[in-house]
Amino acid sequence: MKPVRFMGSAKDDLSAFPKSARVRAGHELFMVQVGRDPDDWKPMTTVGPGACEIRVRDGAGAFRVIYVATFEDAVYVLHAFQKKSRKTSQTDVRLARQRYRDARDLAKGANRG
Repeated sequence: MKPVRFMGSAKDDLSAFPKSARVRAGHELFMVQVGRDPDDWKPMTTVGPGACEIRVRDGAGAFRVIYVATFEDAVYVLHAFQKKSRKTSQTDVRLARQRYRDARDLAKGANRG
């Protein structure tokens, strides 16, 4: 099972989800850790190769967790947020893209050691 590594504020952001959304997102991340697909996800090629988005719908709204699991050393959670509109905001995409680059650099370093 791959460990989960949170980038930037992603862990705190995920912790701020309402309990039911947080529990669901945690379960879906566990599925990714053990090599399975989450129930509701889509690729996020605008973030980077292998990046995906877990989609959680809850009574409090729509929540998203962007992650990448294709790096050898870990599942990297890049961004977690509540979705406010139909289209993911460019601010969220840019943040996830930057964290993707940071995670890729960390993964390269981990594979060298």
